[in-house]
Amino acid sequence: MSKKKPKVADNTIALNKRARFDFHIDETFEAGLALTGWEVKSLRAGKVQITDTYVLVKDGEAFLVGANITPLDTVSTHFVADPTRTRKLLLHKKELAKLVAATQQKGMTCVCTALYWKGHLVKAKIGLARGKQSHDKRQDQRDRDWDRQKQRVLRDNVKQ
Repeated sequence: MSKKKPKVADNTIALNKRARFDFHIDETFEAGLALTGWEVKSLRAGKVQITDTYVLVKDGEAFLVGANITPLDTVSTHFVADPTRTRKLLLHKKELAKLVAATQQKGMTCVCTALYWKGHLVKAKIGLARGKQSHDKRQDQRDRDWDRQKQRVLRDNVKQ
């Protein structure tokens, strides 16, 4: 009898790859999201887009702005759903204080880099970020291309 390893489910709902391209992410936080029922159903169906999202810190609270959660057809028939509403982020006071202090500095912003499941809860990975210059973006592209070429060469040499 062979024992099989339990399959590890991918808990990622959505990734913001654009954030890694446009920003240097200095520090990351895990925040809960205050959602309604139809939003959770849509997240389970994967109908979310977080490309242009950012975090707004106002009056000691943090909000996720710009996330687009498309309502399911079954929900939108009997309920008025706003797909781009501002959603509250649930953070500890110390984390909020760090975010407030950091975002008041010049050139710092806070962006959402991922949404994922943690048990039955939806979590957002948010990061304190500093914008990249265009030459930094070009250098990152060169580095990725070079890494890809190295992997190809290694793979081809192993086969021979």
